[in-house]
Amino acid sequence: MPTYSGPVQDAETLGQFVAQARLLKGMSQRDLAAEMGVSQRYVWDLESGEPTIWARRLFAAMRATGMTLTATIGTDDTRG
Repeated sequence: MPTYSGPVQDAETLGQFVAQARLLKGMSQRDLAAEMGVSQRYVWDLESGEPTIWARRLFAAMRATGMTLTATIGTDDTRG
């Protein structure tokens, strides 16, 4: 199965990866929210790259330390 990967440098990029992974799994935002135990609004905020305090601090720490984050999306269905 093909995979997709790339660098995650900010909350917006992270949100794009989450949205693409969700869509490849055939899930709606509501489906993902139910799986995560959060509201659909939370998923929408996450996918839109809403800059939360947590995300700002995470990416600031990554920049300060020279750390990189890479996301990989597999196209096989691994949900149980």
